[in-house]
Amino acid sequence: MMRPADRIARLAEKESRFAFWATRKIICDASALLDETAAVIILPLMKQDRQIDAIDRKIIAALQEDATLSHSDLAERVGASSASCWRRIKALEIAGVFAATVRLVDPEKIGRGVNVLCHIRMRSHAQDARRAFEQFVESRPEIVECFSMSGEWDYLIRVVVADVADYNRFLMMTLLGHPSVAGAASHFALSMTKFTTALPV
Repeated sequence: MMRPADRIARLAEKESRFAFWATRKIICDASALLDETAAVIILPLMKQDRQIDAIDRKIIAALQEDATLSHSDLAERVGASSASCWRRIKALEIAGVFAATVRLVDPEKIGRGVNVLCHIRMRSHAQDARRAFEQFVESRPEIVECFSMSGEWDYLIRVVVADVADYNRFLMMTLLGHPSVAGAASHFALSMTKFTTALPV
């Protein structure tokens, strides 16, 4: 016959096990409900075309300045609730307003402190030649920006290098050796008086 103490211990174990599974079920049900709510209500609203309002603009400006802001800090800064900030950020991501989140690097600290702006003239404007050059640009890490230009020159690229000798090697041995490139004109930046990734909103 089971002793009273053993019976109490067994009962306590069963109650503890029941409480664990009941809590787990509540959590799972709540999570499923949130997912269902997001799928049925929130996400369709996000996908709808809508105008960016004043709060959205404040969020965009704040996150362009500091993308590490928590939802609570962001909410305090823009005058909205944390939940509202979360919904708005998700909507802006889905709309393509917010792209990748990255950390900016000081070029001086990694030995890439020299900026060169280089105009490119193409040998041919055929689609295949332009595609080959643009694929080349994508493959070169020292080319950080490239613009297709109107006017006398076809492209403008910004190249970050360690020094003049480094750029000379890139220019003579790589860039001018590309079959699509007919000529180039390089301009060395003496200093950078302004640089920002933040767009006006």
